[in-house]
Amino acid sequence: MKIRREIKIGILVVFSLVFLFWGVNFLKGRNYLSSNRFFYAVYKQVNGLAESNSVMINGLKVGSVTDISFIDNKGRMLVKFSVENDIMIPANSIARIFNSDILGSRAIEIILGDSINLKGEYVYANSGDTLMSNIQASISEEVSSQMLPIKKKAESLMASLDSIITVIQYVFNESTRENLRHSFESIKYTIQNLEHATYNIDTLVSTQRYRLSVIFANIESITTNFKNNNSKLTNVINNFSNISDSLSRVRIVTTINKTNDVLENFSEITKKINKGEGSLGLLVNNDSLYNELNKSSKELNLLLEDLRLNPNRYVRVSVFGRNPQKDQYKAPGVKK
Repeated sequence: MKIRREIKIGILVVFSLVFLFWGVNFLKGRNYLSSNRFFYAVYKQVNGLAESNSVMINGLKVGSVTDISFIDNKGRMLVKFSVENDIMIPANSIARIFNSDILGSRAIEIILGDSINLKGEYVYANSGDTLMSNIQASISEEVSSQMLPIKKKAESLMASLDSIITVIQYVFNESTRENLRHSFESIKYTIQNLEHATYNIDTLVSTQRYRLSVIFANIESITTNFKNNNSKLTNVINNFSNISDSLSRVRIVTTINKTNDVLENFSEITKKINKGEGSLGLLVNNDSLYNELNKSSKELNLLLEDLRLNPNRYVRVSVFGRNPQKDQYKAPGVKK
């Protein structure tokens, strides 16, 4: 009886150990009772991937990571994971480590390929094959990559703001502030003057409202008269235009004809003068006539001079008669 109890206790212990071993491995993603296939992938880093993490296809869990180990001294890591036996995986599929949730938990996603052989048949991976690998950046890495340009822009903006503040401090020194104060005071006085001017204009308009209304009424009357007599004014302007055009054409033609006649006559006169025809031509072209005229002018001067000096020689009244020997003509400068 004691043997049966010990056997029961031993069997219970063995089953407990087996169940404990199976449970621990199941929690690690190793199900020794299943007929899953196993695949491998090589990564430079696993970025937080651990054993028992999920293996997913199109968002559905199809297996789990069973083992992670180093394969060489370069730091490359070999990841072993299981996949349910009824799922066919093309040979060129990719095992990508990605973020399975917003907290940054890592898992493996199998991106199915389209491997086809020369016969046009799909080629599937067998259990124990190594799939191509890929790694999605972690949330922190993505945030860092997204924030890095913003950080650089912020640093550039801060440098620009610092330069702007320096320039503002340099420009708005004490002298500039004083000038700005005077400028604002001048603007204030200008606005006050504008207000005063507008008040004066308003007062003038108020006091002269009657005269302005009369002026506008007169202007309106004048424009009304122009409007009513528009056709008459148009006829007057057209008649005046026709008359002025006729007079302008007549006068211009007559003036041009007369001018041409005068120029032709003047050209004939100048030709005759150049040829020596006429008195003026002889005078211009003949030196002898000029000399004779010059000689006659000198003799006339001498005669006038003698008449002035000896008037009795030419005009004389005598009762007893005139002595012909007395007051005979003598040339100027000859002694009597």
